[in-house]
Amino acid sequence: MTEAKNPKGGVAARAEALVLPTAKEQGLTLWDVTFGRRGTDLYLTFTIDKEEGVTIEDCETFHRAIDPLLDEADWIDGSYMLEVSSPGIERELTRPEHYEYALGMRVEAKLYAPVNKQKSVTGVLASYDKETLTLTVGDGETVLPRSNVAKLTTVFDFGNET
Repeated sequence: MTEAKNPKGGVAARAEALVLPTAKEQGLTLWDVTFGRRGTDLYLTFTIDKEEGVTIEDCETFHRAIDPLLDEADWIDGSYMLEVSSPGIERELTRPEHYEYALGMRVEAKLYAPVNKQKSVTGVLASYDKETLTLTVGDGETVLPRSNVAKLTTVFDFGNET
C-alpha cells in the first residue's frame, strides 16, 4: 500500500469517518481502514470486527451498506476496489486501541534492527506508551522502542497437537 495508515485528512481517514455510523449501527468495530495501491489497482479496505467474530455475511452486509455512501460522497479520484474483511485471528496491531486490545496477549514484534541478535521478539504485551512496547518474555521483560518495530501482530496458540 502506498498511503500511510489514516493520515489526518487522507482518503482512509475520510472514508472511516463517513462509514463509522454504519459500522456502529451494524454492531461492528472498524479495526482498520487503508487506501493504497496494490500493483496497478487502488484498494480501499475496511477491516471490521465484532466481539463474537465476523462472518462473511457481516462483510457482505457492510459492503452493501457503505458502497452507496462512498459513491454518493464521490471524493476519491479515479476508480478503486472496495474490500471488506475481518482482521483474522492473528491480527496486525497499528493503532493505540489495538495495543489496548492486545494487553496481556501473546504478540510477535518484527524489528527493523536486531535486539539480542534477533529480528523478532515474541512475548506477552505487558504495557505500551508513545515511545516503547514492553513484552514479558520468559521470566523477564524486553522493552522495545516503537521506532524499531516494523510490524506487531497477535500470536494465536493453536496448542501442541501430537
